[in-house]
Amino acid sequence: MVKRLANKGRQVTHVLTVNGRIVLKRRWWHSASEGSTAPADTFLDRRGRTVTDGVIEMASRLNNDGTSFDSAADNLLRTAQIKMSGEQLRQLVIAAGQSVLSAQRCAAIPTSFQATDCPADPTDSSSPTRLYTGVDGVMVPTITDAEKVKRRESIKQKRQRSGKKCRPLPPRRKGTDEKFKEFKVVVFYDETGRHWHEVLTRGRWNTVGPLVRREARRLNFAAADEKIANVDGATRIRNQLEAKPHELPLDGLGLDFYHLAENVHKSRRLVFGDSDEGRQWADSLLHTLKHEGYQPAWEKLLSWRRPLRSPTKKAEADRLINYVMERREMINYPEFVKRGWQIGSGPTESRCKTSTSRLKGRGRRWNMSNAEAVAALTTLRDSNQWNLFWATPANAKT
Repeated sequence: MVKRLANKGRQVTHVLTVNGRIVLKRRWWHSASEGSTAPADTFLDRRGRTVTDGVIEMASRLNNDGTSFDSAADNLLRTAQIKMSGEQLRQLVIAAGQSVLSAQRCAAIPTSFQATDCPADPTDSSSPTRLYTGVDGVMVPTITDAEKVKRRESIKQKRQRSGKKCRPLPPRRKGTDEKFKEFKVVVFYDETGRHWHEVLTRGRWNTVGPLVRREARRLNFAAADEKIANVDGATRIRNQLEAKPHELPLDGLGLDFYHLAENVHKSRRLVFGDSDEGRQWADSLLHTLKHEGYQPAWEKLLSWRRPLRSPTKKAEADRLINYVMERREMINYPEFVKRGWQIGSGPTESRCKTSTSRLKGRGRRWNMSNAEAVAALTTLRDSNQWNLFWATPANAKT
């Protein structure tokens, strides 16, 4: 026999919407076996939230360009007359970012473009499609474990001074061992800079290869006529792109010319000092690398190394020679120039700055997971996927 639920009367709930806070009264029912329930709540929001998606989206958009959660909350109040604390906004934004990360992992968010949408020359209908990719590391300020211990002790002392009975503190999450931790940025972009797709991860370097291939599949990267990667000199990046048996299908893998030039000029300053002779040598070597390729430049380097007598200068020459030799397969600038391909990783470097713009600044330090969640909202916007992720409540049929 099914026992009827007891009518507990109407009770009040508050829902924060883009049109302000709404007060609702709905009927509660109770049974000893099932507890209390308000069936109307499932029609309002099956997830049981008291803040609508519209408010969460507005908070997330303002946070992207904010300097703190408190300032974003102030801007939300001034622009939309929606009042919430900085802490509530922080919790909403981080939860939204975690939802974005989950959706990315299961490919639930459509990409804003495909590789076949990226002609090298948009004005030429016969132009081949061309898509670039790049990977780089970027440092993010984090909260160390020592700082977390100090903060917790401060909170405990403050509670003791208040003399009030408080709830037990939640378990302390472990902080980092250093003040900065490396995050990795993966970028895909076309020749004109019209199309961008980027993701940021706190994972270790061995997770970068699968992440690049995952995003490449979503963009149908293999369907592009020309597929190029420009990366800096870190061999671990190249190893991730070329990891078998699922290596990225590339038509060209290039060493960023700027990073190569940095190493050449470092040797120039140590061997020649700040002299015209040194600048002429560096310019000549870089011209050879760019227009003639690896082998002629290699012979120039050996000829330059032979007459050196100083142990310090010889060691520096050996360093540059080994640097070039280890990356000889990536030094194919004549082919890149001939085919009209870019030879720099500047676009990837720029996205390292934009993707972490919310994370860096005075007084900002993060838990690793929170930093990844907040940055996911930034990359969602920069990849032009914002409207693909956020459903518009006004379009929902009731």
